[in-house]
Amino acid sequence: MIKYKKIFKNVIWILPVVLGLGIMIYPLVSQIYYQSKFSNDVKEFQNAKSNIPSKDVENRIELARNYNNTLNPARIGDPFTSDEKKGREAYAKMLEIKEKIGYISIPKINQEIPIKAGTEESILEECAGHMEGTSLPIGGKGTHSVITAHRGLPNKRLFTDLDKLEKGDLFHITNIKETLTYKVDQILVVEPDDFEQVLVVESKDYVTLLTCTPYGVNSHRLLVRGERYILPEDDVKKEKVDVYRTYREKIIYIFIALIILTISFTLFWKRRRKFEK
Repeated sequence: MIKYKKIFKNVIWILPVVLGLGIMIYPLVSQIYYQSKFSNDVKEFQNAKSNIPSKDVENRIELARNYNNTLNPARIGDPFTSDEKKGREAYAKMLEIKEKIGYISIPKINQEIPIKAGTEESILEECAGHMEGTSLPIGGKGTHSVITAHRGLPNKRLFTDLDKLEKGDLFHITNIKETLTYKVDQILVVEPDDFEQVLVVESKDYVTLLTCTPYGVNSHRLLVRGERYILPEDDVKKEKVDVYRTYREKIIYIFIALIILTISFTLFWKRRRKFEK
């Protein structure tokens, strides 16, 4: 009986530690899992687009250009407050490969995220979305595409660190034809119903990244706009995204914390056993 009481006491002491570690590690493990999924989606998109005949690619891009030429700014709506529940829209099907119209790479925050057409919650819970009513992300003068994603999700980073971008930073949009580079030239915080800053500007090629702000409050919208930029060939390799860098740093911190915790717990355990004797 005494033996069982000791075992029970040991479990009582160990269980909170195990639960605490689980709570601490779960978000990181979940984020790594989804980042791995994103990386696989990106590779799948790259492989699939390389198998599309060039003539077919040009035809699809031409259809997308025609779509961009017909846009009505009045159709733009806030993706986080709209009550309209729509299925996956047909407007971007010409760019789709396995439901994705491309992906965005942001070297500054080590993010590479697939992009789907639309901004319904089912998409934004999963990846980045293209805001319907704005230009499809194929570049060209007189275009302004808006890519939006959540921040603060416990299991995915997405645009969580978007506020770390500064003027002059680069991000890249890859579609079925090519990779387009944009240099951040404007960062604004606006009301949810203020769409003045995402309208098309004649002769300009813009992409705006949109998410909620402040973090955890979500009362306003953070707009990070980039203008088309021709990346020098020597800088292409420098712009590669290390999507696991953030996680490696966190794993190191957790590993150090675990070592300290293990040593502390071992010392406490030895003292407790000595006291019981």
